[in-house]
Amino acid sequence: MMAWFFLVVAGFGEIGFVLFTKLSNGYKVHLYTILSFVSGLFSLFFLSLALKTLSIGTGYAIWTGIGAAGSVVLGMVLFNESREWKRLCFIGMIIFSVIGLRWLAAS
Repeated sequence: MMAWFFLVVAGFGEIGFVLFTKLSNGYKVHLYTILSFVSGLFSLFFLSLALKTLSIGTGYAIWTGIGAAGSVVLGMVLFNESREWKRLCFIGMIIFSVIGLRWLAAS
């Protein structure tokens, strides 16, 4: 059960990495550059803990799914990115796929 917790934490670290990379303005804003690297290392560390138990395919797919879906949602909220229904539908598919992979791994 801890592996799944570590994987979710790693996914949120991935979201932080993407957010801070965007805010760093091409790594020109030093605070966000540092936060980007710290978030990336944080994310990879917790991913490595999760992968001690979980299969690499499932772990990686869920990690990237959390990062991708979370980044798109933050982009919509913080940067006024497109909220077009097609985009939301495809993000929903990613979220549905992450849930499906988790469900399959539990059975």
